[in-house]
Amino acid sequence: MTTPSYEEVAQRLEKLTELSVELSSHRNIPLLLERILRAAKDITRADGGTLYRVSADQQSLAFHISINDTLGLYQGGVGGQPIDIADIPLVDTDGNRNMSAVAAYAAHTRDSVNIEDVYAAGGFNFSGMRKFDAKFQYHSRSLLTVPMQDHEGELIGVLQLINARDPSAGDAEACQPGPFSETDQRFIEALASQAAIAITNQALIALLENLFESFVNLINIAIDEKSPNTGRHCQHVPELTMMLARAVHATDTGPLAEFSMNQRDRRELWMAGLLHDCGKITTPVHVVEKSTKLQTIVDRIHHVDTRFEVLKRDAEIRMLKQRCAPCDPQRDAEIAQTLQQELRALDHDRDFLRRANVGVEAMREEDQRRVIEIAGRRWVGPDGSERALLDEEEVANLTIRAGTLNADERTIINNHVSVTIRMLESLPWPKHLKNVPEYAGGHHERMDGKGFPRGLLREQMSVQARMMAIADIFEALTARDRPYKTGKSLAESLRILGGFRLRGHIDPDLFDVFVRRKVYLEYAERFMDPAQIDQVDESTIPGYVP
Repeated sequence: MTTPSYEEVAQRLEKLTELSVELSSHRNIPLLLERILRAAKDITRADGGTLYRVSADQQSLAFHISINDTLGLYQGGVGGQPIDIADIPLVDTDGNRNMSAVAAYAAHTRDSVNIEDVYAAGGFNFSGMRKFDAKFQYHSRSLLTVPMQDHEGELIGVLQLINARDPSAGDAEACQPGPFSETDQRFIEALASQAAIAITNQALIALLENLFESFVNLINIAIDEKSPNTGRHCQHVPELTMMLARAVHATDTGPLAEFSMNQRDRRELWMAGLLHDCGKITTPVHVVEKSTKLQTIVDRIHHVDTRFEVLKRDAEIRMLKQRCAPCDPQRDAEIAQTLQQELRALDHDRDFLRRANVGVEAMREEDQRRVIEIAGRRWVGPDGSERALLDEEEVANLTIRAGTLNADERTIINNHVSVTIRMLESLPWPKHLKNVPEYAGGHHERMDGKGFPRGLLREQMSVQARMMAIADIFEALTARDRPYKTGKSLAESLRILGGFRLRGHIDPDLFDVFVRRKVYLEYAERFMDPAQIDQVDESTIPGYVP
């Protein structure tokens, strides 16, 4: 093979420079590896080539991609045929280094191996290559093997080229293989070095992304341990958000027809979904898990039960004292009847307070008034002083109109969104994740500006944040594991969600997509109890526009 001309070297150098820029932009490692091999073949005009990756256990070289132009072979890589070639062991069964295979030798020594004629060369085992030649009626001649190591000397893989072709020869002779020149070797060594660094960089990026997502999952595990109910919520909301995002992306008509998301956009939204409730790690457990109105660390309804028992004992004692007078059967019968009436009244009041202690969607005003009336009963405490049956704080809790949280506890639970925003805004997000705080922090905002914590209007929120608001509400409606409620049926959940749409809570266009594309059904089939999945008549859903 003739020595490359100045013009040819300049052309190769230009290709190498262009490739260096290209390598830095590739995120897909399999595609990157294939691009490296094809570039190496192009620069050296090699007829074939193979790229090996070091196995995870560092014990072998695994074939990643193999190409041969003359034979039309394309195995592995992004779109090739499955690889049917065994890996090359780096050590034998006795633990000794394998130095007989050229690729293994280059891997161990970190030296390039440039062989002019494999059939005339000694020192290596070429039996596998000879079998290949015999099988495909091919003639392997020149072989250039270059280790790929990064800036720290870490072996990434091995690049192997076969049968250099002389560009100065005529068409008939162009297919005749010749040796790889020293210039070829230097170019491929430079390419291998740059490629190894590019691969390492992309692997590090992937590692850091996986590490960050694992850290996010670690936070959710902590929340799960603190509150298993909230933990499942943290898992389901991102799933439902992504279902809705895919449905909106596929919409080609209406106000959302122009909305689209690429892979990076989806990952950003997914991360926001995982982190949307991270602030709950600071919320007291007894507030998150408050299943009854009087619950703090314990359910104080039992304290109220004790007071009723005291009242009943006091009533019985009064009766016994009255009966200590001279025997009067008629009077004693009246006393006993009065006692039974009083005991029944006490039991009725106690049973009512037990029911009032359970959260409901809307407590009736007459029930609230009855709580206040019962609170006016008097009982004698352990210190001998008389006091009201219920104190002001207990009355305030038992008359909570909706749910189990009082105003102070509602403020505490709502504060988790502000904490979430502060936590996320304190992080130095990379450009492709910079919107995570906004997406995650908007799931309790309302389209009419009456949400929290910032009171944003619909126009001030991204589509992604509005998606998460719908996902957060629908998951809460259907959840079966909340301590203060049972999971609602699919049809009832959609009816309630439609009411939220009419009252300006959620985005109307997203709600229509949620129903029209049957996102609700996709979620139900994956995460809801089959007993909750009833027949849905979409025409009866409030606010839905088909």
